[in-house]
Amino acid sequence: MAIEIRRTLLWQQTTYLEGWKKVDEPTHLFAAMAIIRNPWFGRGHVEDLRPEIREHGPVLGKLLTDMLIGAAGDRIEGYGKASVTGAGGENEHGQGLTHSLWFGNQYREAVKAKSYLAFSNTRGGPGTALIIPLMDKDDGGRRSHYQTIHTMVPDAPAEDEIILALGASVGGHPNHRIGNRYEDLKEMGHDVDNPAGV
Repeated sequence: MAIEIRRTLLWQQTTYLEGWKKVDEPTHLFAAMAIIRNPWFGRGHVEDLRPEIREHGPVLGKLLTDMLIGAAGDRIEGYGKASVTGAGGENEHGQGLTHSLWFGNQYREAVKAKSYLAFSNTRGGPGTALIIPLMDKDDGGRRSHYQTIHTMVPDAPAEDEIILALGASVGGHPNHRIGNRYEDLKEMGHDVDNPAGV
């Protein structure tokens, strides 16, 4: 069964001034979103979600990846993903599509990333906040690229829909100055593989 896409959206933000100080190099955030019909809507508890995940994941991952690359080119530094499942579905439905390598690897491979995709998944009605956490695509400890895209779609998701999204950043968060994880670990005498020191 082909995936039903009602709409795609491309969101963009450029920041020039942050915290009473000019941003030396303006930073950019992008989000590519697709509003789809939930392929499991109205079917009750579906034990095996994998057939739809394998069929739809690559298509949606490539669609959203192409939208982001079309907007940001080869400059993407930070990335993440998110979903909002309509109230007639389960959170597991959005999670099933976004947490699949069939979906995420389309983006990861296109931007030659090394780190995992930061994520959020929630359930709600039209206008529910869509929150896409971002991190550096190559270095999960680089705090300058920890930031969040926060947006919404006024008429989505309907109860039988899911919003799927990929996010990207060009540059870190504006005027970042909180150091990095590795400096903390060094000062605490801990290593990357045992950050809690236990």
